[in-house]
Amino acid sequence: MDATDLSRLADAIGHAVAPTFLLGATAAFVSLLMGRFNGILDRVRYVNLIDEQDPERGHLKSDLPRLKKRARLINDAILAAVASAACTVALVILSFGSALLGFRHEPGVAIMFILALVLFGASLISLGREVQIALTDYDFA
Repeated sequence: MDATDLSRLADAIGHAVAPTFLLGATAAFVSLLMGRFNGILDRVRYVNLIDEQDPERGHLKSDLPRLKKRARLINDAILAAVASAACTVALVILSFGSALLGFRHEPGVAIMFILALVLFGASLISLGREVQIALTDYDFA
């Protein structure tokens, strides 16, 4: 490797720092989303076990549509976050592959980074929508 190859590789490493932080944040965010998703599914299972004739808890069955909507929103958020992570991984690969082959990688990396951030934003919006409908009186019964 000559000096220009090392310089190109150093640039690629420098450009991969921000996506690496995004990848770490996305992984932590997916973990948070999975925790919420599991909590919703546990609640659905609990409500489904209630006998409809139960005078004290039978009314909780009417909460199932809201729980299904919450699960769908969290599922959408998980899918968008995973797609964001996949874009981020692709952008790091593109960055290093381009540097290795001696191609300019900046335009492709910029597009992939923007796409990863848009998908991450979509995931945040889905989480926000889920949070808006998350807490009701049913959750305290």
